[in-house]
Amino acid sequence: MNVPKDLKYTQDHEWIRVEGDSAFVGITDYAQSNLGDIVFLEIETVGETLAKSEAFGNIEAVKAVEELYMPVSGEVLEVNPALESSPEVVNKDPYGQGWMIKIKVSDASEMGTLLDAAAYTSLIG
Repeated sequence: MNVPKDLKYTQDHEWIRVEGDSAFVGITDYAQSNLGDIVFLEIETVGETLAKSEAFGNIEAVKAVEELYMPVSGEVLEVNPALESSPEVVNKDPYGQGWMIKIKVSDASEMGTLLDAAAYTSLIG
């Protein structure tokens, strides 16, 4: 499994990459692998401010439908437009082109509650 060292992770298998005053969020390689072929994403929270661990959308795969959770509190600024027509990009490139939302982080101190790459690797075994 690919677990980039420059990201932070949740126990629910989301990742976050901070860039300046915003951050990108997606699901991990482990999560997309377990879900199987991703066929649809429903994210209708643009403009909303959500709390850490609150659902920001749903992901539908051949095997299951799962909720997607905020790794930290923040305002959802944007949904990746490429995923509307090509949700399978999440399977092909979960840490790059397969990002799901861009957020404005409300409380940077919450980043300290997330897992680093080593801790996440231990979690997934």
